[in-house]
Amino acid sequence: MTATPVQAPKTEVLTASPRIATGRSLLGTAWLRIRRSPVALVSFGVVVAIVLFALLAPVLVAIEGQDPYTTRTGPEVLDNFMTPGLPLPEYMYPSAEHWLGVEPGLGRDLFARLAYGAQVSLLIALLSTLVSVVLGTVLGAAAGYFGGKVDMVISRLIDLFLAFPHLLLVLSLTPILQSRLRDTPFGQGSFVPIASLVLILGFFGWAYLARVVRGQVLSIREQEYIEAARSYGASHRTIIFTQVIPNVLGVVLVYGTMLIPANISAEAALSFLGVGVKDPTPSWGQMLNAAQAGNWYLSDPWFLMVPGVALIVTVLAFNLLGDAVRDALDPKASRH
Repeated sequence: MTATPVQAPKTEVLTASPRIATGRSLLGTAWLRIRRSPVALVSFGVVVAIVLFALLAPVLVAIEGQDPYTTRTGPEVLDNFMTPGLPLPEYMYPSAEHWLGVEPGLGRDLFARLAYGAQVSLLIALLSTLVSVVLGTVLGAAAGYFGGKVDMVISRLIDLFLAFPHLLLVLSLTPILQSRLRDTPFGQGSFVPIASLVLILGFFGWAYLARVVRGQVLSIREQEYIEAARSYGASHRTIIFTQVIPNVLGVVLVYGTMLIPANISAEAALSFLGVGVKDPTPSWGQMLNAAQAGNWYLSDPWFLMVPGVALIVTVLAFNLLGDAVRDALDPKASRH
């Protein structure tokens, strides 16, 4: 009797498909961490809402059916008998016709001026921040990369700009620059005050970023990939813009996010002091100036509250978002 051979049971070998490890980008890492913070998400949502409010100002104002320049000085709007220039109760506060009421004195629609004022204020803040970021990044990278005499000249220039009293310089130079621009072919309408504020705020806001970028680049220039780029014959310009600056974008992004609310506040302060945006061009600072100039804040505090609350909410949201971006890009934080 022959024994039947025992066959081993068949087994299936399961091979797992290999996973490709992908690294997150700088913005991807920041966004992943921001999503985990309720405060960061709320501030991000508020910032997006404010930007959309400014971009859609013409559409929103058209839906309301008003504009920021039409004056309403008749007795049917302004109570010239009790308090001259003060709006009647039905026009002072929000209504279906005027969503935020009208301003005293000239009777212009507050919602329309707030919306178009958001455009002006954010435009000045964003463009001046862009000027500061470009100047600070390029000069700081050049100082840290080249060293020697280039570093010495740029570093002394940084010290000089940081030593100047910023506010006094801006207050004194802004009217001078406005008068110079007014003599150019572009000196029409609201271009002069907006351009002057962008140039002044941007020109005096780059020094601190340049110092921070310089410190980062001092260590980056000694890395092996910089030496490899040099050995392959890459020019200094190519190395700075393709190897050095991309590695300091985290610092630049954090600084830029924190500088935007500072420039919003600076624009409001300069317009409030009368050297920024002038009437009839709407801006939040100019609206605060109008509320103070005629002492309307005493008889019509709502006129002061509308731009004041908008300014506080905007600056606070940008500051909280800047803090969140700084924490998200902190190299000491744990990465997941």
